[in-house]
Amino acid sequence: MKVAGLGFRQDVTLASLREALLAAGGPEGLAAVATVIDKANAEVLKQLARECGVPIMAVPADRLAGIDTPTQSTLVAEKFGTGSVAEAAALAAAGPRARLIGTRMVSKDRTATAAIAEGDGA
Repeated sequence: MKVAGLGFRQDVTLASLREALLAAGGPEGLAAVATVIDKANAEVLKQLARECGVPIMAVPADRLAGIDTPTQSTLVAEKFGTGSVAEAAALAAAGPRARLIGTRMVSKDRTATAAIAEGDGA
């Protein structure tokens, strides 16, 4: 199961989410997109999921806490207890033995991040 984890700011655009996803490897072969639960109902995320033809997996914030990620953001670590929402969401949603295909990628305007993980499913 291949899952794209997404982290984004409230003012993110569809173009920025798309850019980050493409930089991370693109939508080809994705089973789902995932993000922290409080962002899962964002209209822009719903639009991206529809474009990709995949469901959104909402990951509870407490499941992100403690997931070791290759990239580290101090702000994200303080708020969520992990270094990257995108990487942690991808890993959590892809299953217990998931691995990242690559580290997170950031949109040029820095409002969106994406990372892709592969695993056996949740």
